[in-house]
Amino acid sequence: MPEKKSNAKIKITKNGPYLVSGNIPIHEKIIVPTGHTYKLVEGRELPQAENYALCRCGKSKNPPFCDGSHLIEPFNGKETASREPYADRSELLEGPGVDLLDDGRCAFARFCHRKNGTTWDYVQNSNTEEAIREAIQAAGECPSGRLTAVTKEGELSEPDYDPEIDIVEDPERGVSAGIFVKGKIPIESEDGEIYELRNRVALCRCGHSRNKPFCDASHVPFGFSDGHVPE
Repeated sequence: MPEKKSNAKIKITKNGPYLVSGNIPIHEKIIVPTGHTYKLVEGRELPQAENYALCRCGKSKNPPFCDGSHLIEPFNGKETASREPYADRSELLEGPGVDLLDDGRCAFARFCHRKNGTTWDYVQNSNTEEAIREAIQAAGECPSGRLTAVTKEGELSEPDYDPEIDIVEDPERGVSAGIFVKGKIPIESEDGEIYELRNRVALCRCGHSRNKPFCDASHVPFGFSDGHVPE
């Protein structure tokens, strides 16, 4: 696993933006169907900076960056997500060749949909090396970190990610998706507590999640668009 940048951090402010520090690369990514599954492709180029503020109220006129709109239209950004460790809040699905942890935090990226079924199907049928590899890959591509493959030796299987922030668009659904955070970037709550360090999480930017600060796919039923959803 790559070492995280020592000064990299995302700070959640009270009813305000995410303050990003430490020169973390930021990119726009687009969810694209590829027949039986999905992939992320590069979108428009975003400006890079050592420090920047990301909108989380969903009202900015300069997305994905904060423009102070939360001060004009009141935004309730209260953090409601459980701080129980991932392993403790997850359910374990056991398969013949590999197991799967699932904490239910879905960002509706759909990478769990594969050629011959879902990630859960591959785990339950993991009696071949191919199925085991596919299950591990599918779990590792889950951007919210909901799914994690666990080997029969008890090791959590994680992809190697450098610290990066992806602003995601989902043209198939006609919506702007969440903020995909990779590479064990510390996320500090407004009260100063650091959330459990994860290799993959998805943060809400539509303002409607009932599991703030994390994305719960509310951008889909609310039809959230930041104005940059490709046609």
